[in-house]
Amino acid sequence: MTPKKIILDTDPGIDDILALLLALSSKSEDLELLLISLTFGNIEVKNCLRNVVSMFHILEREMQWRRDNGKAEGYGTLRASRPVVAVGAEEPLESQKMLADYFHGTDGLGGIHATHPHLTASNPWEHLFDPAVDPESIQPVQKGAGPTDHSFLPSRLPAHKEILRALRENDPETVTLVAVGPLTNLAMAAAEDPETFLRVKEVVVMGGAINEPGNVTPVGEFNAYADAFAAARIFALTSPSPNSTLPPTESPLLPPYPAKLSKQLTLRLFPLDITLRHNLSRGQFTSAVEPLLAAGSPLAEWVNAFMGHTFRTLERLHPGHVGDDAQLSLHDPVCVWYALTAEDSHWASSADSPEDIRIETLGQWSRGMCIVDRRSRHKIDGDQESSSDHGLWLSTRAGNRILRMDGSPAEKTFGKILIDRLFH
Repeated sequence: MTPKKIILDTDPGIDDILALLLALSSKSEDLELLLISLTFGNIEVKNCLRNVVSMFHILEREMQWRRDNGKAEGYGTLRASRPVVAVGAEEPLESQKMLADYFHGTDGLGGIHATHPHLTASNPWEHLFDPAVDPESIQPVQKGAGPTDHSFLPSRLPAHKEILRALRENDPETVTLVAVGPLTNLAMAAAEDPETFLRVKEVVVMGGAINEPGNVTPVGEFNAYADAFAAARIFALTSPSPNSTLPPTESPLLPPYPAKLSKQLTLRLFPLDITLRHNLSRGQFTSAVEPLLAAGSPLAEWVNAFMGHTFRTLERLHPGHVGDDAQLSLHDPVCVWYALTAEDSHWASSADSPEDIRIETLGQWSRGMCIVDRRSRHKIDGDQESSSDHGLWLSTRAGNRILRMDGSPAEKTFGKILIDRLFH
């Protein structure tokens, strides 16, 4: 069986790390993780990089610990092939930067690098990603190249160029791009080479809120809010006429798309409406991790350190989230789980899919809001704006075509599935 190929664009972050661990813990015959592309978001991108490198450091120690104790190593995807790691966007395209360090901590993992320095990778790896080196003078990373003492392949190329490289080097419609942070890297890749970007099989996006309140404003979900322009530009590629839904801009780095593109982007959106239904309780986590802590698992010690911070933060922010009942919503891991199990018939999109969902970019109070046309109106066969259809919402030839996911095979059990995959 040919493994599924994915790119994971991420801003680690607590649930991002859980999503990465879920991907890497897969069997090698199920998944090949081609690229981890990093963006600002939950925290500054330099801290995202430190968290990813520390994750690999811990996984190397964990697999050695398992071997020493006669246990199955697990993490077949990681053992089979080393993913490229590339550093991307440091800030949004055209708006003020906002981080989610109020939840994740300044370092993204609840201060773990200060409280548990023995679990943090040392600094010599930083030069491997040195952006001072001219990217045009560097050959793209090749499989099998790079330092032998790391379980990842560092790249000095910007993340959006690595996304395009991965899509060029693989057959069209074979790579799924899972995006669980702001969509800045994706928007930069699509702006530079839209046709190469459209070689992707589908883009799986964690972002937005449709019928649920936002989590950073009353209507704005964090990823959509953090770079609304980028989200709007990626959503526009799902349209038969992409430029019909592009946000206004004067930036020469963000030109309109060509009038004719070879295809429309397939985009599956995982908004808060579905991700909030997939949770891990403190009680579930504690019962699973305590025996592993006692046995000396490095991975259990690392994850337990930042999850302790997470559950304390949930208690502080949300009424009713106390003790063993405190629940972490597994926003990002759900998207990876979809990429792994997409053929499961229990995955379901909304009854209205594909939907014309657009991201508000200019509103004073509504930045990042998902706008959906809820009017009951006849469609109009054309692509010219009329007095009865400002914004081409009713046009059959314009507007976005988003597949909004609304059902999964594991809403009640996903927390247990995740923990079992990570630790066994």
